[in-house]
Amino acid sequence: MKENIISVKELCKNFGKFKAVDRITFDVKRGEIFGFLGANGAGKTTAIRMLCGLSYPTSGSGTVAGFDVMRNGEKIKHHIGYMSQRFSLYDDLTVYENMKLFGGIYGLSKMQVERRSVEILNQLQFKSEINTLVGSLPLGWKQKLAFCVASLHRPEIVFLDEPTGGVDPVTRRQFWEMIYKASSEGTTIFVTTHYMDEAEYCNRVSIMVDGQIKALDSPAELKKQFNASAIDEVFRSLARGAKRGE
Repeated sequence: MKENIISVKELCKNFGKFKAVDRITFDVKRGEIFGFLGANGAGKTTAIRMLCGLSYPTSGSGTVAGFDVMRNGEKIKHHIGYMSQRFSLYDDLTVYENMKLFGGIYGLSKMQVERRSVEILNQLQFKSEINTLVGSLPLGWKQKLAFCVASLHRPEIVFLDEPTGGVDPVTRRQFWEMIYKASSEGTTIFVTTHYMDEAEYCNRVSIMVDGQIKALDSPAELKKQFNASAIDEVFRSLARGAKRGE
C-alpha cells in the first residue's frame, strides 16, 4: 500500500471571524492524481497556500512530503512544484532563460539545469525553440512547458491550479497524458480544475463547499453515492447548497 505524502487533519484558516478553511481532513497517496474541486469562494486557494508553505494554518495539523505545515513552510517549498493558469512562466524571457531562472530558484546547479533542460526539451520535441521568447509561444505549448518547468527539480508533489484553462480540448488531452506519465513515475499530482470532465481522470476527487470538504472518493464511487452519471452532476448537487458567493 502506498504511503501518504500529504496528510491533514482538522486544518483551519481564519481571517478574523471568517473561516476560509474549516476543519478539512484528508490524505493523498504518493503517485496519486488528486482532484481538489470547489466553486469560487469555496476555500481551495487558501487550502493550497497552506499546503505549499505559503500560509500557516490557524489550527489543525498536517504534513506535506514529511514536513509539518505549521512549522516547515520553507522546507515544503523545496519538495514541491507549482503551476497555475494565471502565472507560470515569464513571457519576456526565452524558454531556456525561464528554465535557468526556475532552476536557480529550486536550488539546482548550472550543470543540473542544463541536463534537465535538455531532457525536458527532448521529451517535448521542443529543442529548436530553446531561444524562443515564451511570450511568442501558443498557449498550449506554454502550459506544457510550464508543467515541465514546475517539475524541473524532480519534486515529490506538483500542485496544478487550473492548469488547462483556455486551451483547446486536444491540448488538454495531451497535457493530461503528461500528468499520467508523471504519476506513473511516482510524482504526486494535486490538481484543481473547473473542467468536470478532467475530474474524471483523477484517482480520487474531493469537493469543497463553504470551506469544508463535502465529498471525497474516486469518481466512480462519487457517482454511485450521488446516483449521478458524471462528476459534474455531483459537483452541482453539492454546490447548490453553498452559502458563499463568488
